[in-house]
Amino acid sequence: MRVVIADDSGLLRDGISSLLTAAGIEVAGSAADADELPALVDAVAPDAAIIDIRMPPTFTHEGARMASQLRVVHPQLGILLLSQSLESRYVADLARSSPRHFGYLLKDSVVDVDVLVSALRTVVSGGTVLDPEVVAHLLGRQSLAEQLNRLSRREREVLDVMAQGLSNAAIAQRFVVDLKTIETHINRIFSKLDLPPSPDDNRRVRAVLTWLRAGHDRATVPRLAASPTALTGRT
Repeated sequence: MRVVIADDSGLLRDGISSLLTAAGIEVAGSAADADELPALVDAVAPDAAIIDIRMPPTFTHEGARMASQLRVVHPQLGILLLSQSLESRYVADLARSSPRHFGYLLKDSVVDVDVLVSALRTVVSGGTVLDPEVVAHLLGRQSLAEQLNRLSRREREVLDVMAQGLSNAAIAQRFVVDLKTIETHINRIFSKLDLPPSPDDNRRVRAVLTWLRAGHDRATVPRLAASPTALTGRT
């Protein structure tokens, strides 16, 4: 079996490569971002591609989007998506429209190389591998609290300030960071709350409504400090 690996972390690429090589699987190449992947697949004709969902430049859906494109061009390519957290944009379409040769695992579920090797063999042979948490997510079984718990502490802080009506520039001033950093946080919030771009909806409003609807769940997703002092860490 020949595989390629796409992950922006050089440490993870090298680690996965070493583990697979020791297990007798040929690693034919690796890519540091999604844009490098199509040329790599064309050049080495692998049996499978291991793809991190979040890669540069926005660290949102680059890997999943590229997997969708590869599926069109290489329908027999085994695709195994890996992610640190649950995602649904593009993944749901892949799972429903092209379930053969497809897998999606959370990185925390890959406890040893045997799990990874078994998943690769399944997708290469035409099967489907889905993490149980991914299945529950795609079926919409997660509670609002669980959905919000995907957010990091800083992302929840940003969303809390968004709910106060602050603009991106004002949020950047509040946190004493540059505007691009806040835009990255907000894009990740949209991604984790399953809010893809829509011509008929305002994602910012929908994100805030999700946050406000969780008022009864604040025991698990506490309202973080709204004062400038607490948000910037100044006393």
